[in-house]
Amino acid sequence: MALLLPRMQKYIVCLREQQILSVSIQSILKCCVKIKSCEISVQRTYIDPEFSHLFNDQNLFEQTTKFDGKLFRSLENRRTTRVEKDGQRFFVKCHFGVGWREIFKNLFQLRWPVIGAGNEFKALTKLKLLGVSSLTPVLFVSEGLNPAYQRSCIITKALEGTKSLEDMFESQDVTFSLKYSLARKLGLIARTLHENGINHRDFYLCHFHYVVNGKEPSLYLIDLHRAQLRNRTPARWRIKDIGGLFFSGFNYNITPRDVFRFMNVYSGKTLRRTLIEDAGFWREAYKRAIRLYLQDHENLPGWIIRMGTKSK
Repeated sequence: MALLLPRMQKYIVCLREQQILSVSIQSILKCCVKIKSCEISVQRTYIDPEFSHLFNDQNLFEQTTKFDGKLFRSLENRRTTRVEKDGQRFFVKCHFGVGWREIFKNLFQLRWPVIGAGNEFKALTKLKLLGVSSLTPVLFVSEGLNPAYQRSCIITKALEGTKSLEDMFESQDVTFSLKYSLARKLGLIARTLHENGINHRDFYLCHFHYVVNGKEPSLYLIDLHRAQLRNRTPARWRIKDIGGLFFSGFNYNITPRDVFRFMNVYSGKTLRRTLIEDAGFWREAYKRAIRLYLQDHENLPGWIIRMGTKSK
């Protein structure tokens, strides 16, 4: 009996710990249920006064999900629809809550999770203040406090009469003067974003749309739902953006001179000076672009190799 007593005490302690753990888990779950049950009453909204007649004040999110239109993109927790109202076209992007699994997966991978349309709305608002042309938000609505179950939607005006830079280069409809102008404009946009704490995370040619007005093309930056906003853009995120942009142009008739012109505008320095003072930054961006390209290709284009040689 004396020998069994210590074992019985350990067993009792173990049972108590399990009970405490069970109670703790139940308490957490009850809190989550309470948050989820009251979250629909918490609503953040923005409506452009010009288009306020398209909506009423009740159940804004439900209204956006019932718009008839053409399904443009559908993912597990996000849906984008193109709709037409009053003779104008809009894109309706609805988020339905990513769930805790997706949030923790991103956090464990050291990535900040995108939980709704609020991220894109903030980015578009800041771009407008900075004078960077992008999509025009018509409506934003977000419901709920619980990040895993938050529902949100952003409606933007469709860009009319535009073409992505990727499509433009694919068609080879690019003159020397147009490339000259584009290199400078891309450099200025990238510089403006990064100097003001914004990194895009999908900074590719396909996410730039252009409208040619006379001789000067107007560029619009789109697809900002993964953009990050800070007081200062970390170097590693600047490298990822610039590396992604370089990579997206590898297969087109771009020359080292075009890239050097971009570097000149982005850095705000002469080419010689930025190649000396920012050598590490450009080297890392160049290496990232190459890594991305070699994921789907065996060899690099000749002009990329020549550019690397000239920049050394």
